[in-house]
Amino acid sequence: MTNTLIDGITIGADPELFILDTSTNEFVCPDGLIPGTKESPYAVEHGAVQQDGFAAEFNIDPVDNLHDFRRNIRQVRKQLQGMLPTGLKLVAVPTATFSESEWERASDATKELGCSPDYNAWALRVNPPAEAEDRVRCAGGHIHFGWTNNTTPDNREYFKSCVDLVRQLDWHLGAWSVTKDRDALRRSMYGKAGSMRFKPYGVEYRTLSNFWLKDTRTIDQTWGRLCSALARMKDTHYPTQQATYNMSLIKAINNSDLDEQVFNQFTASPIFRR
Repeated sequence: MTNTLIDGITIGADPELFILDTSTNEFVCPDGLIPGTKESPYAVEHGAVQQDGFAAEFNIDPVDNLHDFRRNIRQVRKQLQGMLPTGLKLVAVPTATFSESEWERASDATKELGCSPDYNAWALRVNPPAEAEDRVRCAGGHIHFGWTNNTTPDNREYFKSCVDLVRQLDWHLGAWSVTKDRDALRRSMYGKAGSMRFKPYGVEYRTLSNFWLKDTRTIDQTWGRLCSALARMKDTHYPTQQATYNMSLIKAINNSDLDEQVFNQFTASPIFRR
């Protein structure tokens, strides 16, 4: 598994974390705690921070190497943590259920599910809007790939590159995430196989939760796998002639269940074992 990006590609991320009160072990609404909004992020060194509903989100400046990827995540997350009062800490968990008192304390804007629908790279259509139960919220660990400027899906070559890359990422990252992130609740609401957004600079891969931010090892593994996906794009794509494998992959990610057929193929591959 390579750890080197293809020249001309940069990687960014905008993970969401929840705030936990360590004295009560309850999740805390970020109202009044985090500066910045989706429309106007609060700039910090190596990135920005913002409140996103019930989550605290941070964005990292795009990079082209693992060292800077680690550093930006570490430094921006540290600055975000430093904004919180003593006793509150950021936690990387895919879903959080808020107490009735915290839910009532939240503003209407915070409770609103603000994310617009994303696109499905497998079905080639817009995904239905996410739905969530009252007092339950999810957190993503979205990764951004940049290689162009001011491009739109009307450009057929760009459209195909985005779709093919996201399908490849499902094989290298999405399926692997099922073995590392056992939270099926988030996947039942959003983060389906092939979830993506077209961006003027490239594409946003939206299938992953924030699980990969738990420690340096999973950050490094995530970097290695996205590099492998990019490298494979140069010679062989996802198994385009093996529709059964692709359908099994989609089912595995969406249902949080790697069935035997897919699992056997993965475990035969050094990409999956690492």
